[in-house]
Amino acid sequence: MEYLSSVMSAMLTTVFFVFAIAALGYLIGGIKIKGISLGTAGVLLVALVFGIVAYYHPFITVGSKDIVLYMANSTEKLTANKSLFSMVSSIGTALFVTAVGLIAGPKFFRNFNKKSISYIWLGIIIIAIGALITLGIIKLAGIDSSLAVGLMTGALTSTPGLSAAKEVATDTDSVTAGYGIAYLFGVLGVVFAVQLIPKLTKVNIEEERKSFIAANAVEIKPIKRKLFRVDPMDFFPFIFTIVIGMIIGSFKIPGINFSLGSSGGTLIAGLVIGHFGHIGPIDCRIGKDTLNFVRELGLMLFLVGAGVPGGANFVSHVSVSLFIYGALITLVPMLIGYFIARYVFKLSIFNNLGAITGGMTSTPALGCLIGVTGTDEVTFAYAATYPIALVMVVIVSKILVMLA
Repeated sequence: MEYLSSVMSAMLTTVFFVFAIAALGYLIGGIKIKGISLGTAGVLLVALVFGIVAYYHPFITVGSKDIVLYMANSTEKLTANKSLFSMVSSIGTALFVTAVGLIAGPKFFRNFNKKSISYIWLGIIIIAIGALITLGIIKLAGIDSSLAVGLMTGALTSTPGLSAAKEVATDTDSVTAGYGIAYLFGVLGVVFAVQLIPKLTKVNIEEERKSFIAANAVEIKPIKRKLFRVDPMDFFPFIFTIVIGMIIGSFKIPGINFSLGSSGGTLIAGLVIGHFGHIGPIDCRIGKDTLNFVRELGLMLFLVGAGVPGGANFVSHVSVSLFIYGALITLVPMLIGYFIARYVFKLSIFNNLGAITGGMTSTPALGCLIGVTGTDEVTFAYAATYPIALVMVVIVSKILVMLA
């Protein structure tokens, strides 16, 4: 009973701080300085700071009660807190990515043409460049391959890549340490980039949005058959999509032990179900306002769940030189990808940045980009680039650990 009571207490504590972090994060994210704001990524910043503070100060007093947030000197309680925040992150990822898939689904396959192959190439190019930089760091700087690959997965904010590297690494602690060091800049670097690039290139957002929406307009033919709507709030089709996505993500390819994971699986399920709009006689069309709400809620939960452990991992392993290496792995592939998309593939700025967020597997940056552009049509480029980037980062993570 005492153990159950302590677990319940920890859960209540976590729930309170999840929403407290989110509330403060949205306040900070709404502050604009010369037109630049963190937006939803403000939640991530507060979560990271919270993780850092909690790492050094495991007790925070609320009234007369000491609430355990992060016990740096207690493995059991540290693991319990990490598990709770990990669950919050996983739920957030499922909600956000499923909503993105369902939003992009109705137009995704109809818009997919020869020019869309450029998104696949961008996913390959961005991850390949990141891998080459990582290999250079291993060879030239003499960094252990496990640590370097951890830096790469953190710089590319790829949890599946982290898991893949840990499967073959002899020193899994080094992989996790590298991930924690590079993750902070990996997220914030792309978030700021999608806001700064349009300003530096003097893009007229209003005009670009009009032409972008017109260029991506697709006639969606209505379904000619009568469909059954399970519930008035459309919870069933959304939850069912998550379930199918989890099943898809759990399948592993023999030999390389690769799977799409929950994020890749739910994205694919969302795209397919969003495209058809129904499963047999069951109506799976969900209102746009509902999808936008769930997408934002999912993003918020993901940022809190990933940010708190990320802050703790960052301060526990931080090194200036390693931080710089991680920043290079974030910046160089992203900038090269941007210029290739602009001058080689001739993509519009919205499609360009959407593809960059997908190629960098950056969920927070997509949320920020939707706010910057004022249209969720940018999810198409993200959805087209993300899967190949996800596959690439998992494969190269294993190759680098095994061969370097």
